[in-house]
Amino acid sequence: MPAANIISLPAGQRLIPGLIDVHNHGGNGGDFPSGDEASARVAVDFLHRAGTTTLLASMVTASPEDLIKGIGIYANMTDEGLIAGIHLEGPFLSHARCGAQNPAFLLEPDMELTSSLIEAGRGTITTMTYAPELPGADDLVDLLTNHGIIPSLGHTDCDTVTAAQSLDQAREGLESTGFGGLSRRPTVTHLFNGMPPMHHRSPGPVAACLRVACAGNAAVELVADNTHLDPETVKTVFELVGAANILLVTDSMAAAGLADGQYMLGPSPVTVTNGVATLDATGSIAGGTATLLDVLRRTTAAGVKFTDALKSATSVPAAVLDLTDEVGALRRGLRADVLIVDAELNLQRVMRAGQWLS
Repeated sequence: MPAANIISLPAGQRLIPGLIDVHNHGGNGGDFPSGDEASARVAVDFLHRAGTTTLLASMVTASPEDLIKGIGIYANMTDEGLIAGIHLEGPFLSHARCGAQNPAFLLEPDMELTSSLIEAGRGTITTMTYAPELPGADDLVDLLTNHGIIPSLGHTDCDTVTAAQSLDQAREGLESTGFGGLSRRPTVTHLFNGMPPMHHRSPGPVAACLRVACAGNAAVELVADNTHLDPETVKTVFELVGAANILLVTDSMAAAGLADGQYMLGPSPVTVTNGVATLDATGSIAGGTATLLDVLRRTTAAGVKFTDALKSATSVPAAVLDLTDEVGALRRGLRADVLIVDAELNLQRVMRAGQWLS
């Protein structure tokens, strides 16, 4: 057995597990929605070196041909071990709450198309964002859960009852097919964003998502970057539903890690000003520019306990992805994904799969 390599950490520095992001579209100029392999590899390399050692490649709504092309590329990258799978954000989303999604490609749930996407993914599609009010959404949820794919409620204009019923259906479907429990449960794509705000006479999907998550039957994504959500909102959700039911995500796009300027989110031009990405055509927020370590830092600055914030960026996503035997903690037998950070959560070094990244 080789001798241990002992590293002495300066005062104030500590080890934390590699971070896990289930929703991001790229970084450092690289872009997953474009379906360009070279661009995607730039993004993955940057994200690994920025401390996100496990991630899903998130695509956006596009033509069926472009979706299948991108899925094929990311299925191969999953097989290489570079990413943990694929997140499809669409195309079965609400026109009223499409956000930065291209409305020209939005569709009602189509089982034949979904089957083609699943086939192209060869078992690597992990989660799909969908709007539960669309005709055929119940059949879509059944098809997804039958293949172990996590339905993620989002980009929706539905009411509270519809949201609750769909999340319950998704949970029951995952459980009945052997993909349920703590390892696989439905999720909510960027809670609050891409859905109507909660009103006391029209609570909408937010109320149902909070209630179901509080019961441990779903996990809600929070883009806690101080742009998508106010810090007080982030703190409130942690207090209401608990860290074990929250996924901290970035929703990052190509500009993550870079300066203000002009970028693309798939086929759509985006302008980044003061770190905020907006769609040129509509002014809608077009993804995030923070890394997951930035999100972790801002979550703790919002008043969330560090241990809770870290859980929502490591062990909770690991459980949702059914990867608790591989990643998400510092424990013997897991993949050696380790970050060294200082007292302010600034990154010092990254180890992924036992290798230090420069």
